[in-house]
Amino acid sequence: MPKPRTDSGNKNLISENLIRLRQKNHLSQRDLAKKLQLVGCDMDRNVITRIETQKRYVTDIELVKLCEVLKTTFEELTKNEQ
Repeated sequence: MPKPRTDSGNKNLISENLIRLRQKNHLSQRDLAKKLQLVGCDMDRNVITRIETQKRYVTDIELVKLCEVLKTTFEELTKNEQ
């Protein structure tokens, strides 16, 4: 069974919001990856890049950890303003 994608073919809903929130927090992709690792989420810079460029799906556990590190809500991270 194929994995779901958005109408535009994207693999996740958070790429643009992740970039915006990461920059708002003055974090590089590497800095974000380090903070995620400190809270128990094994992601490196390459994973962040793949999420931001729509080449990777994001798990629910990863969404929770991203919200924690970026000090934001699930709604803010997943909102679609298109």
